[in-house]
Amino acid sequence: MLNEFKAFIAKGNVMDMAVGIIIGAAFTAIVNSMVNDLINPIIGLFLGGFDFTNNFLVLSGDGEYASLDAAREAGAAVFAYGAFIMAIINFLIIAFVVFMLVRYVNKVRDMAVRNEDEPAEAAPAGPTELDVLLEIRDSLKKPA
Repeated sequence: MLNEFKAFIAKGNVMDMAVGIIIGAAFTAIVNSMVNDLINPIIGLFLGGFDFTNNFLVLSGDGEYASLDAAREAGAAVFAYGAFIMAIINFLIIAFVVFMLVRYVNKVRDMAVRNEDEPAEAAPAGPTELDVLLEIRDSLKKPA
């Protein structure tokens, strides 16, 4: 069983998957930062500083709450439709960024495959050894 496990781990697919997961986690941090720190503020600017996150309805509990976090800390049951809207917007932005990334990678891969399929240009062929010898023979036959 231990030998089978070693063989499984040593396969390239497992290592490729591990690298993919690590790169995916790092990429997720980059995309989340782009969405939260760059794109959402621009959307908020166009909407007049409006932030969907704090839009909610109190379903149970007493009182008015200044924010969704305050309502949740107080233990009130809330219908957080604003957070859901922001999650949808974030998903669409992230899906678009991933689409653009995959599109770019596919273009680069297609260019690489296209370049591999094209034969390399042959160097201009010079005279062969036989041609040179025949030329020397002919020049020796000529009267001086």
